[in-house]
Amino acid sequence: MLRWARGIRSLARPPDDRDDGAMTATLSPELEATLREIFDRRDRANMQPTIDEFLAVLEAHPGDPYVLYEVGGSYDTAGQEATALGYYEQALAAGLAGDPLRRCLLQYGSTLRILGRLDDSLAALDRALAEYPDSDSVRLFHALGMHAAGRSDAAVGELLAFAADRVRTPDVLRYEAALYGNAGYLIGLDEKRGRA
Repeated sequence: MLRWARGIRSLARPPDDRDDGAMTATLSPELEATLREIFDRRDRANMQPTIDEFLAVLEAHPGDPYVLYEVGGSYDTAGQEATALGYYEQALAAGLAGDPLRRCLLQYGSTLRILGRLDDSLAALDRALAEYPDSDSVRLFHALGMHAAGRSDAAVGELLAFAADRVRTPDVLRYEAALYGNAGYLIGLDEKRGRA
């Protein structure tokens, strides 16, 4: 686990402690290629053709977590977050695994944030951070979720730690200890507020 994440708070269950009863699904190379082709053809300004293609694949592969995730993602990109949410939840319940699980948790958490469900958003992003602590995108969206939930000290702390971990320029490296120290201080302030 990253230095800055140790002791921040109790996070969602670790990946080795799944108790949801769901089987982890596998993605065939053929289906993966089909999903990739549809995704690569998408037009963010007109997502309906992409949605329709993914729905057709879902009809051929009902309940497949990877297809459910892509359908949700296409609705999400189209600005139909409420519809996307149900597909993300179905994908998670159906045993989505691997990097698609990371992306789904991130997108699900972000969608919950957009819909104003801030506690649920943080729970999804906490799980994503617990299972994928080295994911830059998860770390950044987790900080965004903290900020949206009114936990700006923790959000800035996480961003400072991220910068110290990832921006490896001589100028930043000179202040690495100060960045980590300030990150820890801000995260500590957030923790104290949480216990008060």
